[in-house]
Amino acid sequence: MSHSDPSPGGHVAVLGGGLIGRSWTALFLAAGKSVAVYDPDPAAKARINEAIDAAWPVLTALGLTQTSTPDADLVLCDDPRAAIEGAEFVQESIPERLDLKHGLYAAIEPVLGRTAVVASSASGLTLSELQRGWRQPERFVLGHPFNPPHLIPLVEVMGNERTGPGVVDLARRFYESVGKVTIEVKREVPGHVANRLQAALWREAIHLVNEGVATVNDIDTAISSGPGLRWAVMGPTLLFHLGGDEGGLTTFCDRYADSFNRWWDDLGRPHLDTATAQRLVEGLSPITTRDDINNLAAKRDALLTAVITATHNKCGQNSQT
Repeated sequence: MSHSDPSPGGHVAVLGGGLIGRSWTALFLAAGKSVAVYDPDPAAKARINEAIDAAWPVLTALGLTQTSTPDADLVLCDDPRAAIEGAEFVQESIPERLDLKHGLYAAIEPVLGRTAVVASSASGLTLSELQRGWRQPERFVLGHPFNPPHLIPLVEVMGNERTGPGVVDLARRFYESVGKVTIEVKREVPGHVANRLQAALWREAIHLVNEGVATVNDIDTAISSGPGLRWAVMGPTLLFHLGGDEGGLTTFCDRYADSFNRWWDDLGRPHLDTATAQRLVEGLSPITTRDDINNLAAKRDALLTAVITATHNKCGQNSQT
């Protein structure tokens, strides 16, 4: 086994057994890895096992399981130093508080393997903020997934001038070896890439609700039964290229520039204050009172499995690329 290239057969540590950490754990086990999970909560073991059992049929349907059962390859630890022992790749997913993350990094750095790569799942914190918890952050990168990580292929990977040469590429190869699709974030901005895109869309959805243009459910339906279907197979710029017919994106931009500029000038700038949040909660209540969160998640996962099966191959590469 090469010490310079994390291997699909290697040992992985997952730091944090919350929603994201449990999902990562299921994926890594499905990929045939041995996994050590650190979580100090005594109740974490039951939650992790339950999450793995729930994820396994989905992972099997996607062709991502290389083993029939994950039980023999999972170890739970209440000490992060024990969890990272021998790990070639470490996925950190503890709560997004800098003091907690910095404390964890300080605990593991002295005993971390020299060639191990550590990635943080952080979505709201920046790489430079996270790096302040390390004396030597050369092997540390951002590895931000989309929830749930065992199902949504995307991982956003980022390094900077303090990241060692080739470490971003190592992280990307590791993720791709377990079926993920990676992009590289080349400049630090709050929210990275995908979160900013969905935040922009949600901002306008909230504005339309606040302005009484449509209900919460109808706006969600407008996405899931409209452009959301197209976005599952191609990104917006490539789709608009197709919208230009034989002239492609050049024709599309020439034809629709005035319309888009008018729409952009009219977009709202709401804030997610208490009143707005309550309006959204009430707008979803016809659905959320009928289906509990577990049933809704199961429906989501079943539909996502069908979409991913149709649009991605087993190596996690989009069928359009």
